[in-house]
Amino acid sequence: MALVPPPGSILVADWHRSKDSKEYFSKILHKKRRKRFGLLESPVMPPHIAVDTVHYKIFISGKSGVGKTALVAHLAGLDIPNMHYETTGIETTVVYWPVKLRESGKVLFFRLQLWDCGENALRRFGHLFPSCQEQVDAVLFLFSFTDRTSFDDLSNQFTKWTGTSMGRGVKMVVGTKFDLYMHCDVSERDVRHFQEMWSLPVLRMGGEVSDGLGDVASLLDCLAENLWYQDCVAAGSARHHSQQESEILV
Repeated sequence: MALVPPPGSILVADWHRSKDSKEYFSKILHKKRRKRFGLLESPVMPPHIAVDTVHYKIFISGKSGVGKTALVAHLAGLDIPNMHYETTGIETTVVYWPVKLRESGKVLFFRLQLWDCGENALRRFGHLFPSCQEQVDAVLFLFSFTDRTSFDDLSNQFTKWTGTSMGRGVKMVVGTKFDLYMHCDVSERDVRHFQEMWSLPVLRMGGEVSDGLGDVASLLDCLAENLWYQDCVAAGSARHHSQQESEILV
C-alpha cells in the first residue's frame, strides 16, 4: 500500500474554521448550504484573487447497500435519499473543496468528480468497470458499521483493484452509518486491527447533513491531502528519473 501522510502535515487542518478561509468557502455555499456544481461549472472568485484548481477522479467502491450514494450526497451537501435504491449505472457528482497548503500558504480548489456505480450494474455490464478505472486518482472503499459482511468484503474490494491502471493511487476506507451504534456489527477493535494490517486510514461517516462543512471536512481534508501527497511523490519520482537520464546522456 502507498504511504499515507500524517494528517495535517501537508494541508492546514480544519481550515474551514479559519477567518481567512471564509471568502473561499463562501463560493461553494448558497444560503448556508452547499452549492451544486454541474460538470462545466466552478466557483467564481473575484478578479484580484487567483486560485488554481486541481482535478481528480474518485471512485466509490463497496457492496450494495453500504451507503455509496448517500456518502456522495453527504460530501456534496445534497439531500440524502430516505429510501435505498440500487444505482442503475454510473452517476457522477462534482464536489469543490478549498484547501490551504501548510508550507507555502497557497490556496487551491480541489475539484473532486465522484463516480458511483451500482454493484449489480458492474456485474451485468462488463464495460462499466473499465470506464470507472480509467484515469482514476483515488478509490474510497466503503463498509457499513451495521453490516459485518461489508467489512469482511473489503479484502475482495482491494483485490478487484490490484494490478489495475490505478497503480499506487490513493486508497481510503470509509465506514458508513457510524451513528447507528445500537446496531453496530463492527467493533473499534476490528477497525484497529484492520488499520494495523493494511496501513490504511479508516474514516467514519454517519448522521444527517448539518452545515455542509463541518460534517464532511475531515474526510475531504484527508482525501485532498492524500491526493496532493501522491502528486508530489509522483512529481519527485519523475524529476529523479529525468536527472538519471540526463546523467546517462552525459
